[in-house]
Amino acid sequence: MDENRRRFLAGSAAAAAFAVAGCQKSPVFLPRSGRRVERIQYGIPTSDGDGVRLTRVIGQPALRNLDPFLLLDRFHSDDPDAYIRGFPDHPHRGFETVTVMLEGRMRHRDSRGNHGVIGGGGAQWMTAGRGIIHSEMPEQEKGLMSGFQLWVNLPAREKMGPQFYQDLGPAQLAQGTLGRAGSRVSVISGELDGLVGPVRERPTQPLLFTAVLEDDRPFSIDTPEGHTAFVFVGSGGVEIGPDATPVPEGAIALLGSGRSLEVRSPSQRSEILVAAGKPLNEPIVQYGPFVMNTEAEIRQAFADYRAGVLDRG
Repeated sequence: MDENRRRFLAGSAAAAAFAVAGCQKSPVFLPRSGRRVERIQYGIPTSDGDGVRLTRVIGQPALRNLDPFLLLDRFHSDDPDAYIRGFPDHPHRGFETVTVMLEGRMRHRDSRGNHGVIGGGGAQWMTAGRGIIHSEMPEQEKGLMSGFQLWVNLPAREKMGPQFYQDLGPAQLAQGTLGRAGSRVSVISGELDGLVGPVRERPTQPLLFTAVLEDDRPFSIDTPEGHTAFVFVGSGGVEIGPDATPVPEGAIALLGSGRSLEVRSPSQRSEILVAAGKPLNEPIVQYGPFVMNTEAEIRQAFADYRAGVLDRG
């Protein structure tokens, strides 16, 4: 048994309870009313993997999850000591991980033989399904490393399904411009005014895109009605909704019901991550990298991991 697995199992045994928990196009943006900001929440500093420093936005005590989203981490540093040791081998079961790279390079390798490098402007969508063991390690020794990792839940019927991996370079994402000032969007999943992301059809029907806003021109898009939706502000500051609610850098805006979403960057260049997903409305039982529907299923995940059969079946 290697050292990473021993450390993981030792830490797990010490816990006393479960935590419940591309082509270029120019889309048309028309003013509409719609979703309002219901809550603004800041992330908290933490570390993960082998000491990687990051900000946890979803998955923290004040925001355990946001069905179907389980976790949102923001990493952004030009200090190699903050990221150089990366995320050595670790397991997942029962959900999907999405890595969005804005700057830098990260190498992925997993127990199913998948491997690749996620570069700046690219993304990776991995379905852990019944289980996978993977690593994510920096492909650089200096410079800026910036991006996000988002965890998306799977319904009970698919938690023990097959693993799947999509490594998506910038050219594979659906890119669009927002006016003459150079504002732009990059669609990873779902449809945004005619721009269709390359991620295959998923049970949560997610819409996921990044946007860089270079001027104060507002844009309005349709989001799937009934979906849970949020906007995270990576830099700058934006106003959201018919009330023009200000959302500062480093904050996530949890959005209310509706269909349309209006965003404006009033005074500075802003970068945002926007996500919407169909809630599953199922029990969430999570322990670290395992997310299932019952505690018995979590115990089985640990047993399978110890036996070396987590990713088999």
